[in-house]
Formats: sequence, C-alpha cells, structure tokens
Amino acid sequence: MNFHQQLMTITMEECGELVQVCSKMMRRFETTEEALADTPVVASMRAKMIEEVGDVMCMIDLMIQHGYLTSEEINTRISEKMEKLRKWSDLT
Repeated sequence: MNFHQQLMTITMEECGELVQVCSKMMRRFETTEEALADTPVVASMRAKMIEEVGDVMCMIDLMIQHGYLTSEEINTRISEKMEKLRKWSDLT
C-alpha cells in the first residue's frame, strides 16, 4: 500500500472508530447531564472519546502536513459549518 492509500485508509478507519464511540454514547446516555456526570462509566467513555478524537485529529494533521488540505481551508469550513449550526440547530 502506498502513502496515499495508507493515509486515506487509516483516516477512514479512525473516523469509523469515532463514529462507534459517538453511537455508544448515544445509546448509553440520553442527556448531556448523564454524559457529563462524574461516574466511572462516564470517565471510561470519555477516555475512549478522547482517544478516538485525538486519532482523527492526528490524521487530519497528517493530511495538512502532506499538502492534502490547509489549516486555512479547514478554518473557513469550520466557520461555514458554525453558521449553518446557528441556523439549523441548538448546538452553538
């Protein structure tokens, strides 16, 4: 497998693992309060989420380092997405 294939494959795998953690969080906790409670179960799930988010961010950093995208392009998209979320959700 060449560099490009490795970068894309591992990025996909890491994104999939983050999707799984998010799904488990949704199944286990119904509310934000439950998901943020100071319990051993929450601490364990939080540790797993930190691991998976970190892994995805690492792969994004590698994409930037190797010229697939730039921080500026990503930041522009983040701003655009925040605007959409302000309009269509209660997340911001």
